[in-house]
Amino acid sequence: MCSEPFTNEWNSGTYDDKLNLVAELGGGALFLLQPRPGERILDVGCGSGDLTAKIAAAGAIPTGLDLSEEMVKRARQKYPFLNVQVEDACHYRTDTPFDAVYSHAVLHWIKDADAVVRSIWLALREGGRFVAEFAGNGNVAVLTTAMEQTLEAHGYAWAGRNPWYFPTIGEYASLLEQAGFRVTLAQHFDRPTPLRTDTGVRGWLDKFADYFFLDVTPADKVSIYRAIEAKVKPSIDQGGQWMADTSRLRIVAIKEHT
Repeated sequence: MCSEPFTNEWNSGTYDDKLNLVAELGGGALFLLQPRPGERILDVGCGSGDLTAKIAAAGAIPTGLDLSEEMVKRARQKYPFLNVQVEDACHYRTDTPFDAVYSHAVLHWIKDADAVVRSIWLALREGGRFVAEFAGNGNVAVLTTAMEQTLEAHGYAWAGRNPWYFPTIGEYASLLEQAGFRVTLAQHFDRPTPLRTDTGVRGWLDKFADYFFLDVTPADKVSIYRAIEAKVKPSIDQGGQWMADTSRLRIVAIKEHT
């Protein structure tokens, strides 16, 4: 079963209040999408609908998908004019193909990449375009390495904790080509992301605690957080501003002849 843990588990209010940076950073991929009036565009992992609304503002006709009922509810409250649906991206099917498929900051949450790429290919008309941005190989490597080392030092196995799919540019481009896409743009770039100054690394760890620390005792968690913070400080503390070592893939691909 395909799942999107990020959109499925996180509270929509938290997404809007604390992760609005996700929507703010979506402009690069949205520029590459170049939505045009009258185009039918599928937004995979629409979250609370901010970027879907920008697609609609360009005159296109978007359909937003998200696995989280809470997120879809929030999107409908914010943008009642939008068509947003609760759907699993790995199994989504449509009888009427789209001119384009767009996805921002979601695909690294879906480990069954083959299934979601197949859904996207099937959703597009011949010659339709797929534009996406998501986390790539090496994303938050400093942080995850510190978590792995510290958890195992405290007797907690690392296996099965990491919920993410971070492909290399070659891996993902090959996956698209095998599915029948022609990749016209593939970029892998670093984009360090500032963490909140009041909570820093500990706040970032709390956001993902349900994945990495669910079975950790409260006493161990305090010790583990402290140790992780000490490990990563030389690399990501820039004069009092913590910067997560994030990296991204940006992709544009065209559906070839069926």
